[in-house]
Amino acid sequence: MALKILVVEDDIFLGDVLIQKLKSGGYDALLTRDGLSGLAQLREWKPDLMLLDIILPQMNGYEVLEAKAKDSSISPIPVIVISNSGQPVEINRALALGVKDYLVKAQFDPEEVMIKVRLQLSKGAGGSVPPVQTKGQATSGASVVPAAGTGLSGRKIMWVEDDKFLSDIIARKLSMQGCALLHATEGEEALRILEKEAPDLILLDILLSGINGFEILKRIKSNEKTKQIPVILLSNLGQKEDVEKGKELGAAQFLIKATVTLDEIVDEIKLLLKTAA
Repeated sequence: MALKILVVEDDIFLGDVLIQKLKSGGYDALLTRDGLSGLAQLREWKPDLMLLDIILPQMNGYEVLEAKAKDSSISPIPVIVISNSGQPVEINRALALGVKDYLVKAQFDPEEVMIKVRLQLSKGAGGSVPPVQTKGQATSGASVVPAAGTGLSGRKIMWVEDDKFLSDIIARKLSMQGCALLHATEGEEALRILEKEAPDLILLDILLSGINGFEILKRIKSNEKTKQIPVILLSNLGQKEDVEKGKELGAAQFLIKATVTLDEIVDEIKLLLKTAA
């Protein structure tokens, strides 16, 4: 029987990523978007492990942990916190409430999440922990192959992203679509690649070291060689002025990381490439 993992995360993109990763690893995973429903599911579903964000609507992660500690029926369930904050005071507060591990969102990758999950479940879970999968392997052990008829097979996609977690996830998702991939972690590197390569589409973060995404976009659209390449801005920035600036500079689409899923990103890529064909 598969071990059960409850994910309490209001970031749509990250929640989707975690659920897909856990399910592909052989776990029974359930997602809730706010602390109140997370606590209710914890009591009703009795998972073997909970992955918990701190900043949540309805009830924050600390309140969930405090309520959990007072309820003997769920207090033994181990918790791994996944949070934007890595301040020692925040980490210490979580650990004082019984948290088994603490991950800072900007500093972990999917494999680290799975390692932490396996470690906690191996310490006392009643079910069998799924076998460790090698990179690029499905649960059964068969090689992962690109999905047929996706419309992206052979298309060259470049993404400029310095977040290690997202880079790994995007690479896996696009590889499954049969794409040829180009990746840069900062602006100067992206521009060097574009001097030699001609991708069919570019996924571009805005907050990057060195040259930011807006400046990269401006240079792409002012260059005769690259100006026809559709660019999707994929960023944590979501203010009206940011979206308008992106569109003015020539972005074909502006997607906010916290509000889109991986499948929606792929659908947007397909739509733009179809339109550009």
